[in-house]
Amino acid sequence: MTDTTMRTRQWQSRTDTKTDVDTREERTACPECGGRLETDLEHGETACGSCGLVVETDEIDRGPEWRAFDSSERDEKSRVGSPTTKMMHDDGLSTNIGWQNKDAYGRSLSNRQRQKMQRLRTWNERFRTRDAKERNLKQALGEIDRMASALGLPKPVRETASVIYRRALDEDLLPGRSIEGVATASLYAAARQAGTPRSLDEISAVSRVERDEIARTYRYVVRELGLEVQPADPESYVPRFASDLDMSDETERQARKLMQTAKSEGLHSGKSPVGLAAAGVYAAALLTNEKVTQSAVSDVANVSEVTIRNRYHELLEAEKGPQR
Repeated sequence: MTDTTMRTRQWQSRTDTKTDVDTREERTACPECGGRLETDLEHGETACGSCGLVVETDEIDRGPEWRAFDSSERDEKSRVGSPTTKMMHDDGLSTNIGWQNKDAYGRSLSNRQRQKMQRLRTWNERFRTRDAKERNLKQALGEIDRMASALGLPKPVRETASVIYRRALDEDLLPGRSIEGVATASLYAAARQAGTPRSLDEISAVSRVERDEIARTYRYVVRELGLEVQPADPESYVPRFASDLDMSDETERQARKLMQTAKSEGLHSGKSPVGLAAAGVYAAALLTNEKVTQSAVSDVANVSEVTIRNRYHELLEAEKGPQR
């Protein structure tokens, strides 16, 4: 390539770039006064906000052809599908044939049509899970959704758990371990990352695997995937325990204060955060003269009454210490 040809191409490139910039400026600026252009969606016009010059008319309306006056009416008329989600093995992009044997007008199908629809459902299900990996993922995500519903975990935690399990599956961490075990460990890690932790006893109560297997699998998944999981904060358990015991806001604030004092004094080091939070809730109830028994706190937190008795004395002593 000669120098003349190279200089010619560079000049053409600069000219094209300048033309594109000029075109964009024309679209955003009024050709008469240079004012800012504004779009009127109701009338389909683009006009200058300063001098009122109409630059474009009869613009294409890219919105729906129907009108809705509330959210329920909008949902009924909308013809788009649900958003993609990692909680489904196919990201929610596949088609699902409904179980109702009715047509679009609500009329029941004939016996021949019912048989045909049943065959279509069967083949549709086979196409959705064509290989072993997709079947594995479908089973695991179903387990995650079931356990998260039983534990009352929000949707973001379920999404995070689904992503963690997908990573474990892609990095071939499942051989030698059960699908339920890795799914439970993913949910446990996601709950701790989101700041809404659940104890191992609570997780194992809704899981189909034993507590020891969950703990082993959790440590393995966190190590191999390099997940950043902070130690469980005892204060994060307080709102749930206080809500389950129907305590007042004053008692909950007092329990949070006890947890903060315990952390500043280093009492939480080496102790179970669940047991410490349960003891904090009971100690707060004593300080605010609210009637709560150790047995009730034990049932809610799933810890022994002995643990509560041992811990709440330490919390009260730590609370009295700074006050002196």
